[in-house]
Amino acid sequence: MSLPGFAFQSRHFTHANGLKQHFIDEGSGSPVLMLHGNPSWSYYYRRMISALRDTHRCIVPDHIGMGWSDKPGDDRYSYRLQQRVADLDALMDHVIRDLGAPETGWTLIVHDWGGMIGFAHAVRHAHRFSKLVVLNTGAFTNPKALKLPFTLRLGRDSRIGAFLIRGFNAFARGAIRYGTLRRMDPAERAALLSPYDSWANRISTARFVQDIPLTEADPGYALIRDTSEQLKVFADTPMQIHWGRHDFVFDDAFLAEWQRRFPNAATTVYEDAGHYVLEDAHERITPAVRAFLG
Repeated sequence: MSLPGFAFQSRHFTHANGLKQHFIDEGSGSPVLMLHGNPSWSYYYRRMISALRDTHRCIVPDHIGMGWSDKPGDDRYSYRLQQRVADLDALMDHVIRDLGAPETGWTLIVHDWGGMIGFAHAVRHAHRFSKLVVLNTGAFTNPKALKLPFTLRLGRDSRIGAFLIRGFNAFARGAIRYGTLRRMDPAERAALLSPYDSWANRISTARFVQDIPLTEADPGYALIRDTSEQLKVFADTPMQIHWGRHDFVFDDAFLAEWQRRFPNAATTVYEDAGHYVLEDAHERITPAVRAFLG
């Protein structure tokens, strides 16, 4: 399988449950943790890794069920936000304890579900993170209350939607089709889709959608609420926000909530970019992040 721009060495961490999590560990210097969302994987950060690895150590995992990580059935893994955060806790302990990464001085870069997973971890380990980069994501309860785009609501709450995601890869294909304004190179588009090539390998793309927390009855809601309340621990932490304006999920309401909570963040809105903001505006974002990290 051709993976343009992704000539990085793969590493794997085996969790206590026996599942292997794939991650990239490239470069040296101050560490940077990059967390992807659904339905992408570490390939999404290929240009950011290449831009930073000369001066920074880039740790870029694939969530379980995503990318080149194991893709277990429901009988072996709980596809819930709480488990995602526990996975990240364990991986970070491994990288710091066993692979010699420093305990402090980390930069956190997050996109989509990576924001909820990453900040849930970060508020518990706030001493680790000295800089933050936000890319079209959330880490708080939905500012639009119960409203979701129809496609997400279909995938979250109906068997038909789940069947379309797992049977036809509808969510991953739709994200590429409607998540960018720039037409992607066919080889890069195929690379983003490549881990999700069968019913079994699409389990996580479906479970992520089904796990979107909207009400207190949803399993992940309490964790998101608690994280939302604790975000103030980063009130004085330097933050960049890079926002694709044409995002059908993380729209102006989410951006406004980030700006309300972090009025001192350096915010750039890209009018020519969508949800996959790094695909549409990487030529501007990666140099800005590199300068921000020093």
